Amino acid sequence: MVSVIFPAAGQGKRMQAGINKVLLTLGNEPILVRTLKTFSAVEEIGELVVVVAAEEVAAVEEQLQRITGLKPFKVTAGGSERQYSIYNGLQQVAEAADVVLVHDAARPLVTEKTIRAVIAAARAQGGAIAAVPAKNTIKVVNGDGLVESTPPRSTLWEVQTPQGFRKEILLKANEQALAEHFLGTDDASLVERIGVKVAVVRSDYRNIKVTTPEDLLIAEAFLQCTAEDEARSLQAAARKARQAWLKEEDR
Repeated sequence: MVSVIFPAAGQGKRMQAGINKVLLTLGNEPILVRTLKTFSAVEEIGELVVVVAAEEVAAVEEQLQRITGLKPFKVTAGGSERQYSIYNGLQQVAEAADVVLVHDAARPLVTEKTIRAVIAAARAQGGAIAAVPAKNTIKVVNGDGLVESTPPRSTLWEVQTPQGFRKEILLKANEQALAEHFLGTDDASLVERIGVKVAVVRSDYRNIKVTTPEDLLIAEAFLQCTAEDEARSLQAAARKARQAWLKEEDR
């Protein structure tokens, strides 16, 4: 069974909304709900663990209880850092889980295809992350604001979530980081430092994290674009079929 931990305990100051950003509406649905529904549609997933600020636990739990179609879920309190929130979530994961995914609750546009690919790679390799190739040139800059080097862009990937791991690996990585007072930049960085190789699963550029008001506009545009793209594809297919039919009539 696969369990999924959704960190959503951040204050979201950059969104400047006055409430937890995952409770904001995207396409007439709260971001958190949209995210949870996507994961609930994946057969291998057996439970959802949502991690929010302690004062939000009761309200979020009440809201989610009104939503139909969700896999069994738990809502628990987070910590002072994202990493500590993940560790708290791990304590709530069912014993039967063999793989644990971690996914930013504020990434509502992730696809079921990406989720399934990360699960498969995590089972095979031990750890896997969703990512996309970097589009821009990246510079390494020193403390004086001077460029030190330019890494080959072909080796650089922008990391997203979900990130998936065999449960015992993620638990060991978190416990060791906690004991050594190490704070990583993501879950994979904890796993890497205990010697586990992490596979990269190619995701897509729509899987953005909604962090600022501009991100919310972009996410809304992606939703609209998806509907328009589907309509255009249907129209193109209809035109192609009609042209083929007319050619047959002319023979």
